[in-house]
Amino acid sequence: MESADEYHIQQIINITENVDPALWPQCCIYNVPASLFKVKEEAYTPLVISIGPIHHNNKKLKEMQEQKQRYFHFFWERLFRKHDLISYKAFLEQEEQNIRHCYQKKFPDISKQQFVHMIMLDAVFIMELFLREAKKWDHKDDPVVTQPCLGKTIQRDLLLLENQLPIYVLEKLFDTVVPQNSVKMHTRFVTLAHQYLASCYPYQELSSERKFEQKKWEKSLHFTDLVRYTYLPMKLSTQHKNSEKECVLLRTATKLSKVGVSFEKVHNRCLLDIKFEKKIFRAPLQIPQLKVDHTTECVLRNLIAFEQCHYPEEPYICNYVSVINSLIRTKDDAELLVEKEAIVHELRSDEDLATLVNSLCKNVVTNSTCYRKVMEDLNEHYNSDWNRTLGTLKWVYFKDPWRSSSTVLGIAVLIFIIFTLCRIISDFL
Repeated sequence: MESADEYHIQQIINITENVDPALWPQCCIYNVPASLFKVKEEAYTPLVISIGPIHHNNKKLKEMQEQKQRYFHFFWERLFRKHDLISYKAFLEQEEQNIRHCYQKKFPDISKQQFVHMIMLDAVFIMELFLREAKKWDHKDDPVVTQPCLGKTIQRDLLLLENQLPIYVLEKLFDTVVPQNSVKMHTRFVTLAHQYLASCYPYQELSSERKFEQKKWEKSLHFTDLVRYTYLPMKLSTQHKNSEKECVLLRTATKLSKVGVSFEKVHNRCLLDIKFEKKIFRAPLQIPQLKVDHTTECVLRNLIAFEQCHYPEEPYICNYVSVINSLIRTKDDAELLVEKEAIVHELRSDEDLATLVNSLCKNVVTNSTCYRKVMEDLNEHYNSDWNRTLGTLKWVYFKDPWRSSSTVLGIAVLIFIIFTLCRIISDFL
């Protein structure tokens, strides 16, 4: 005779077997395309921890499996209602097929029991980590939290496209298992996740206006998608939505500078919100300041890979990187943007910055750009003979304070000479 638990498990199996494939969730966790993977394999590969099934059997990451077990133990010991976690496991068993279909590869070699155990262990690890980092739960003598190097590496691994869990799996754990009195400052899991990942964003603090945009984050499919949403403009303008497929080429930063285009850094604006506003005597290209550190390349590469797979019609990150790549072709271009503080970096040299930027677009394919209007306006300004003449004069004679002072002094001397000659001529006459 079957026990109550056996009957319950059999009912769950029956439910999952009868799920209509048409109702399965859309695939959102992909293997990085080979064309991108071969350019820089290490940018897409976890260094210390595997999350989900793609890198589950990587022997180099086995050490962190013990840390996952310890975190699971601590998580379990804190729970007042331990039945909640048992119910969560039943939820994962019921959702097993749906979770599998969030991945490009379905992993038929992993049994249902193994798959559920893996997802549960990873989900609890992430939840325990986020709560410890948010200082909601104790973390004495925890190397993951107390050792910055290890903590940053784990944060980096949790952003990788191939190292994701569907976010709804984590939201379910947060909503049904985590005691709310311990995280009363966080009403939604996505807010907790956003706080943990904040140091990977291109800005340090959220303005009140961006805080209002939290509803946008709630559409996130996983952490890579969440980071992408934070990079996008708060409101996509018509120029962003109506991307055109005709190719538009953009000149480099130094060439644009020679025709009078100035580069201005701006703060408190989304990284992708580049604007060109031509004025009477000025032509400023406003670029939100890009901060490049040791994780920037990894983050951008994974966002690009995700867009290539999931958002081919909305390749906003790809478009942004393409514009920066067009502006920076040489060390001189990089030096100019760094001098104007449109880009700040922690790399060894500006030449390294140019090399990094140029490599990001390798093998990236897009059929549209959200910067078409900006690029067309810049090209129109560049092709104007009048702007080119004024720009050349400015570049040659007023490029920097020393050259400007020399030019002014030269003009003054020239005027003095002309005035003197006029007086001499007038005396003779």
